[in-house]
Formats: sequence, C-alpha cells, structure tokens
Amino acid sequence: MIYPVNLEKGNCIGVTATSAGFDGETDYRRLDNAISHFKRLGYYVITTPNVKTCHKGRSGHGKTRAEELMELYKDPKVRVIFAASGGDFLVEMLPYIDFNLILDTPKWIQGFSDTTGLNFTITTNLDIATIYSYNFSTFGMAKWHKSLSNNILILEGNDILQESFDLYQDGYYKRITGLEEFVLEREVQWKNILPSGSNDNKEIHIKGRLLGGCLDCLLNLVGTRFDKTKEFVEKYREDGILWFLESYDLNSAALIRGLWQLKEAGWFKNAVGFIFGRPAMYDNIFDISYEEAISSVLGELGLPIIMEADIGHKHPQFTMINGAIATVKAYNNKGNIIFERR
Repeated sequence: MIYPVNLEKGNCIGVTATSAGFDGETDYRRLDNAISHFKRLGYYVITTPNVKTCHKGRSGHGKTRAEELMELYKDPKVRVIFAASGGDFLVEMLPYIDFNLILDTPKWIQGFSDTTGLNFTITTNLDIATIYSYNFSTFGMAKWHKSLSNNILILEGNDILQESFDLYQDGYYKRITGLEEFVLEREVQWKNILPSGSNDNKEIHIKGRLLGGCLDCLLNLVGTRFDKTKEFVEKYREDGILWFLESYDLNSAALIRGLWQLKEAGWFKNAVGFIFGRPAMYDNIFDISYEEAISSVLGELGLPIIMEADIGHKHPQFTMINGAIATVKAYNNKGNIIFERR
C-alpha cells in the first residue's frame, strides 16, 4: 500500500470539481471562507477553473474534469487534492483519467459521496491510500467542528484515535450565508449486530484493511473495467477486509439488491466485518428497517456489523483512510477507530 507524503505547513492544497461545481454567491462565500481557514493554518489553496462552474449538475465535461484533476497531479507544489463538492456524475470522468500519472505522483486525494468513484478506484486499482471524508466546501463553515480539525491532523500524518461524537445533524438545511455550521440535534448511537444476533451490550472489536465508500456509487463500478475489487481483496486476504459503507438515497429494496450484488460479485470475500454509517435518506418500503435489510444479506456471512457510525452524509464524520489497517471498537452505543499506515 502506497501512502502519499503528508501535508506540511506551507504546502499547497488543490481543489477541483470532480462532479458538481459551485454555483452562486452563497457557495462562493463558503469557498472563500474555507480558503481563509487553511491560510490561517499555514497552507495556501489553488482551485481549478471548474470549481466555480455548474451546469446540469456538472462542473464540465468528464474529459475536462479529468484534465483539470491531472493538472493538480502534475503541479509539484500541490500536496493534497480535495474534491470541491459531491454530486452525481463523477463516473463520467473516469475514462479520461491518466492512472499512470497518479501512480507516478501519488498525492492524498479526499472527498466523499460521489467522490467514492475516484477514491475507491485509485485505492483498488493502484494500491494508493485515499481519504474518505469531507469535500472542500464543508471547511467553509464559520467555526470548524472537531472532526474537521481531526481531518487535518490525519492528513498531516497523525494517526489519532477518533472517538464517536455526542450529537449529529439528522436533516438538511438550506444555506443562507454560506458559513453555516452543523446543526447538532440527535444523539449518536452506534449499534452492534453480532453473528449470533443483535446485542448492543457486547463489544465489537474488528481489525482489517479498510475499504469502502458510498454504496450508491460503488454499485456503478461493479463489472466495469475500473472494478479491480476482487483482485484487491485477494491481494490483502491475510489482513482481512474491513468494509465501511454508507448510503445516500437507497431504499430498503435497493439496499438489499445492492448488497446482494456486491456479495455475489465477490467483493466481500475475505471480509472480517462491516461498519455502516447513518443512511442519509432511507425509505423502508415493505416495512423493512435498515438493520433488517443489511442483516438479510450479510447475516449469513457470520461477521460482526456496526451500524449508525460517524461515517458519511449525516455529519459529523470520521476521516477514513481507504487502504490502511484500521482497528474499530464499538461498545455501549459508542465507538472509535485508529489507523496504521502499513
């Protein structure tokens, strides 16, 4: 596993719109404030032209987006690359990416949601660790949540213990100023599902090589020329694969079908356990709960499952290092995670 060089004071951070770009003064204000935050920390930021462009959910043609990403890889000043935001159409740029260039000049690349299509592909195709966490726009909030500061510490090379948070934001709120912070409104409650059934009082302790992202996006990769997942999980079989997964708008039927597809495609071979984030928008059609949907597909594997963890769309979220060795503990509705870069 290749770990890019850590972020250091004075380094440059590159921001590009791999999917949707920013559109309007509220987004621009948030972008400018994020840049100011990093400047105060001792970093400077450059943005590609597509960051302030958005038409029909895209910051540009897939080829253009790939070219602008490649320019950041070619720039020796850039140490870390952030996706500006999420979206829906990142996959359109994958055919135009120069993966040899990325392998020759590995850099930390970070984003979540639709950015899964890029991060997961880089890690599974090139054995380069990537970061699944906030897109750049989140750093534009007026006062950073602790999870954002933790994110920077990890990019700087600190393998800190990340503890589950007390509260999380359950819904989505329209931005007025662009500087809005999280609306922390519900108690964080991790849930353990043991091979023998549900039991929140018993600790789950899982160690393995971390791999995952947004399920909605992972399903688009299955069976394509960018799908090297079976090769990856076989290569690291001795470590065991610890899957982290979260969903955006999959309903109960789509979730069951999606997990079934990944299982039948061989993705979960050599798995040692699963950790699921809080689903963003879940419709329990047929009166099937999120837990029931997951258990109906993965239960037969006889592996520990953690649910409602601090991963993904319902912030705050952990900084997850795709490709690293992770140790996760969950107990009494709380939990933590720490990484080893080997």
